Amino acid sequence: MGSVWGSFFSHLSAWDWETILHWGWYVFVIDIPRFLILEGIVLFANFRDRFFTRDEWKEAHKKLLKEEPLVTILVPGHNEGKHLYKLIVSLKDQTYKNFETVIVDDGSTDDTAVIGRYFEKTGAVTQFLRSEVRGGKASAANLGLKYSKGKFIVHIDADSSLAHDAIEKALIPFYRYSSVGGLGGNLVVRNEEDSLTTTMQYLEYQQSICTSRIVLSKLGIYKIISGAFGVFPKEVLTRVGGWDVGPGLDGDITVKIRKLGYRILFEERAVCKTHAPITWRALVKQRIRWSRSLIRFRVRKHHDIWVPNKNFRWSNFFSFFENVFFGLVLDITWIFYMLRIIIENPDFLIAWIPVKYLLYLCLYFGQFLISVKIVNDRKKFFSKILYVPLYPIYMGGFMRIVRTIAYIDEFFFYDSYHDSWNPQKTSKKAREYGA
Repeated sequence: MGSVWGSFFSHLSAWDWETILHWGWYVFVIDIPRFLILEGIVLFANFRDRFFTRDEWKEAHKKLLKEEPLVTILVPGHNEGKHLYKLIVSLKDQTYKNFETVIVDDGSTDDTAVIGRYFEKTGAVTQFLRSEVRGGKASAANLGLKYSKGKFIVHIDADSSLAHDAIEKALIPFYRYSSVGGLGGNLVVRNEEDSLTTTMQYLEYQQSICTSRIVLSKLGIYKIISGAFGVFPKEVLTRVGGWDVGPGLDGDITVKIRKLGYRILFEERAVCKTHAPITWRALVKQRIRWSRSLIRFRVRKHHDIWVPNKNFRWSNFFSFFENVFFGLVLDITWIFYMLRIIIENPDFLIAWIPVKYLLYLCLYFGQFLISVKIVNDRKKFFSKILYVPLYPIYMGGFMRIVRTIAYIDEFFFYDSYHDSWNPQKTSKKAREYGA
């Protein structure tokens, strides 16, 4: 052990600023400015604006309550019967009452049909629809959209449940701002105690997903409304033709709406609790599916975003650029970066790996301190601080590797079209139409 520490300190003492900046430039040039300084500044601006415009927010709230539009809660799902009870209970407790609930069973083989029809019979669900043949989540969502009557469509995953005021909080921004085409709610992992996997996702959702989406929304480049909890004016969904078949429908529908010139917002005060994958295997499958959509939609299907034309908008360009650069480009660059160190200066890794870990640990602790202002349950949040030392490994190692594998698979092998998450018949049709 002593020889290891001796080797570490001997290499560390040999460093100078030229060596540090040569091999670790991206930490100081990209990561710290992007994920700590910029986020801190934008979050401060967001909280400041909320404070100084509180009268406008109150007025928007009054407009909502005065109109009290009908809202459709649209819940498409496949084999999600076991989750429906928690969702229905959370809907009963909503402060906003003028809504209908439409559940669409996408060819489930479990007890979803029995459970859904029971809730419809008792009045807990307005309408239960069932497709005997599985057509995919987009197909189910479009079927529900066809039968919906609400002015606004609240799209929720069946394995989610809403905070008591989530619908009300999610509707207010539509009366606060003009030309809002969609809004994403704030997601919180509800089964964080199930395993280490869900605990790490709890931290990720609180810090990386929530904080980043506040920042991106404030900058006008928010890129994806999660299917777990998203709100859309029905006329906007009708105008874009609903959801396109195939996986990745969350990001796809967001881009389609952005391309029409609508504003996309994130509302951190509208909270949705979602069921996260419990095992590492399940998490890897989920994140590979999520990451593939970057290549499928931002590089292929919606490539016109990059090209100046009559519908070109800088906000859409920078939304794509931020996603592709900090996702695809930096992850691929990381592979060559590590290979270069291993080939040219392997001794550098002896000291750099622990130093890099400590740098990112400090960075993440700084981000979590900022997140304290955002979280709803601070007691629970602080109880998870014990796991923050694992976070640099989880995000900087595990998640980076998963994303990179997904990018390579999709770029070279079009794997999203073979994913069992979506029926092969719809994936085949989607590929034929370039979707």
